[in-house]
Amino acid sequence: MTYTADHGEVSARSQDATTVEQHTLRGGTIARFTATGSLTGGRFGLYEWHMKPHSGGPSAHFHKTFAESFYVISGAVCLYDGADWTDAGPGDFKYVPEGGIHAFRNDSDQPASMLILFTPGIARETYFRELADIAATGRTLTGDEWAGLFAQHDQYRAQ
Repeated sequence: MTYTADHGEVSARSQDATTVEQHTLRGGTIARFTATGSLTGGRFGLYEWHMKPHSGGPSAHFHKTFAESFYVISGAVCLYDGADWTDAGPGDFKYVPEGGIHAFRNDSDQPASMLILFTPGIARETYFRELADIAATGRTLTGDEWAGLFAQHDQYRAQ
């Protein structure tokens, strides 16, 4: 039990859609920080992912300290579970626990959108801001620099 008082309290938090931080990543993907861990008291982080047709995503990877879930809103998203790629459509969901290998991409001719949920609500937006900066500036990183960036944000390439 995380709430022990005998009475409820006024404690809801809101974020207006017009004030949600968003960034453009590689391939034109728009990442919207719908509910960051700072808003949810670290319980979860919820991000909208809007991908253009044929937008690549991250290569196969895993995380050690958080789980990641995907919920497709529109279009078709290819989700990788460490063994197979599957096409996911609106309403499809995939949960990836800590250590689970995963990846995603949009292989279709249409845009696709999904929600990505991180639990607990680690500051994933820091990583996404850095990716957006790399895309915006055209900066190139060496393999070692990418590995360092990934490790700094609990992201490890699957071998």
